[in-house]
Amino acid sequence: MSADPQAWPDELQGRIDKWLHTHPQQRIALGFVDRMRYAGHYALLALEQEMLDAAYGAREPQVAATRLQWWVEELSAAPASGGHHPLTELLFADRRARSIAASTWTAPALAAIAQLSRGTAADFPAQLEAAGVLHGALATLETQWWYGSRASTQRATRVAVLGQLLHALRALAEDADRDCLPLPMVRLAQHGLNRERLRQPDPASAQAVRDQLLDLQRGLVESARMSGPLSVFRVVQWREARQSLAHALAAADSQAALAVVPARPGLWDTLLAWRTAAAWRQADPWGTGRECATADMANALGPDGAHH
Repeated sequence: MSADPQAWPDELQGRIDKWLHTHPQQRIALGFVDRMRYAGHYALLALEQEMLDAAYGAREPQVAATRLQWWVEELSAAPASGGHHPLTELLFADRRARSIAASTWTAPALAAIAQLSRGTAADFPAQLEAAGVLHGALATLETQWWYGSRASTQRATRVAVLGQLLHALRALAEDADRDCLPLPMVRLAQHGLNRERLRQPDPASAQAVRDQLLDLQRGLVESARMSGPLSVFRVVQWREARQSLAHALAAADSQAALAVVPARPGLWDTLLAWRTAAAWRQADPWGTGRECATADMANALGPDGAHH
């Protein structure tokens, strides 16, 4: 299958467009992960989004479970069949795919099925543990694809988990009727909150959100000291989360500030993505990207030296 983005399946292009609309700062990564050379990296991102949409976005759990079970079967058979879905075909056309165990491919879909019946966590550590099942499976798959089976997944897992908890917190009012709430039970009880009070602006809800943001911020700071590499996409997510948290905590209304789209990436964001891409190329066990990243930096900055 051609890796030319013009020949990509609609399933891939549509998901990448949706991802960029939700996470506009990720556009910075496009300058460092070439779509033609690394089409599989984008297909893996689209597969991850498929799992997350089913686990968190479905209003009909039985429909989502059926969809996810199909993916379990598809990914189980893909090493032998090469895949039937356009995303699977694109992934298994890359030699990286066959170096990853079948159980690693199916683990995210199985974890997403379990996620459908999960209730609200008791406290923040329990939130981390519960979300770590799905996001740990995704982080393991992603890290092995980018860096090989020997790379630690500890840091990637924590960043993925914290990113999801922050994303969920943004939809607190809209998701007040869901079984799994973005705030843990202890925090709800501490501030005397129920589902009705979560649906509208409330001083107690605002303070509970602020407390949750502080825990998320501490977690992201700690993640920087954990072992293991991050993909370029995951580094941009980490940076975006830190910026969003700092902005929200500095605002008088932290809950409202969460809805603000982060500012356009600046030079530091570009440098961080570039450094991550350069380190990835050096560590890439398949040796497909060990060329100098200077041209990528020039493309990202533009002829006038300003980020584009």
